[in-house]
Amino acid sequence: MEARARMRTPRWQTLAPALATLLALLGSIGAGAPARHPAPGRVERLDPRLDALIAPDAVLERVVDGQDWTEGPLWDARDGSLLFSDVPRNAIFRWKEGVGLRTELRASGYSGRARFAGREPGSNGLAFDREGRLLLCQHGDRAIARGESDGGLTPLVQRYEGRRLNSPNDLVLRRNGELWFTDPPFGLPQGFDDPDKELPFQGVFRLTPDGELFLATRALEAPNGIGFSPDERTLYVSNALASRPVWLAFELRADGSLGRAVEFAEARAWVGDGEGVPDGLEVDREGNVFAAGPGGVHVFAPDGTRLGRIETGVPTGNVAFGGPERSVLYVAADHSIVRIQTLTRGQAVGALAPR
Repeated sequence: MEARARMRTPRWQTLAPALATLLALLGSIGAGAPARHPAPGRVERLDPRLDALIAPDAVLERVVDGQDWTEGPLWDARDGSLLFSDVPRNAIFRWKEGVGLRTELRASGYSGRARFAGREPGSNGLAFDREGRLLLCQHGDRAIARGESDGGLTPLVQRYEGRRLNSPNDLVLRRNGELWFTDPPFGLPQGFDDPDKELPFQGVFRLTPDGELFLATRALEAPNGIGFSPDERTLYVSNALASRPVWLAFELRADGSLGRAVEFAEARAWVGDGEGVPDGLEVDREGNVFAAGPGGVHVFAPDGTRLGRIETGVPTGNVAFGGPERSVLYVAADHSIVRIQTLTRGQAVGALAPR
């Protein structure tokens, strides 16, 4: 029926939506003010406590569109802009209010000359270290890398006990300078079954400031999003697997090792209610968890109560707090970056974090 309906539609009507999309995309690139549009979706409110975090009249707004798969949003407070990865395009982009979109870094996750065999060669999660240098999870090169002032990239870690990492996915910096990251196989061309997969597990790792690498846990089949509670006594990690869509909360001991783990939340009932699995997450200054997952961004109180969901209507990969007060939540939602004003604030990280 859909094909027959298209045959009866005049050609100018068929082309109109595509032309409108193209004009909107062109308007977001270059020196002019970017075109912004309300984003589809709404805020699902399940607990009155959500009103203290997101005002009842808050709406989603689309600021970037036309990407392949957005990931790793990161606010750069130095110039008030947002960095994000487009994983299939193997690039990092920078968006700024009133300026628009530009390419920040090409070959962000895969530097090989041969054509990458998989679909996701690029960088994924992004962070700043305590000196303000960019840190990247690289799928294709299977590494954690650091951006240098000359524009080059320095690999920080590529192997564990002599074996290549899978494909680092997301990362978070602790206030003491430790870098914690997840390592599922999603960037490998054949995923879990890739013949070049060298590690027999998917781990969460801890990289110390002096370069020592420790395996923190291998308790998750597909570790993905990662974040600390404000007091850094709890580490949250999502499991991006439809058969076990959970978020675990680990006790973080004084020596940097992980203790008891509890199931902070699970999304089995929501997997069929919206596309996606537990993915990237951010924890605000009050300990509330904003977690990408089925149907959008799920908001949890520190005790694990699900307060509501920011519905994006599309697969949603990651989130980051930004804006002058770190009160705007930026969301990597499929082909777009959307944002919503909140009443809370994100934690200071990287160069902005207290030492």
